[in-house]
Amino acid sequence: MPKKNVRTPMQKLGELLRKKRLAAGFTQMNVAKKAGLSSAQFISNVERGIAGPPLSMLGMMIRLYRINPEEAVKIIIDISKVKLRKHLF
Repeated sequence: MPKKNVRTPMQKLGELLRKKRLAAGFTQMNVAKKAGLSSAQFISNVERGIAGPPLSMLGMMIRLYRINPEEAVKIIIDISKVKLRKHLF
């Protein structure tokens, strides 16, 4: 049986951030500069679910993109659950 394309919570967060960034009219480089980064690579990695942003950067992105914080909190809780299960069970 083929494996279903299951998105991780980190990928869901990245997809949300990408969608909201585009809707707000920002490029990855715009966001990188606002975050004090010299390139857009980290923003790309976050949007692809490869890396999670530090909470301070995530807060900046939520405000910049005008994301409902509760939408992001739900996904972050899911990420935390996955990490806890991996280490506790």
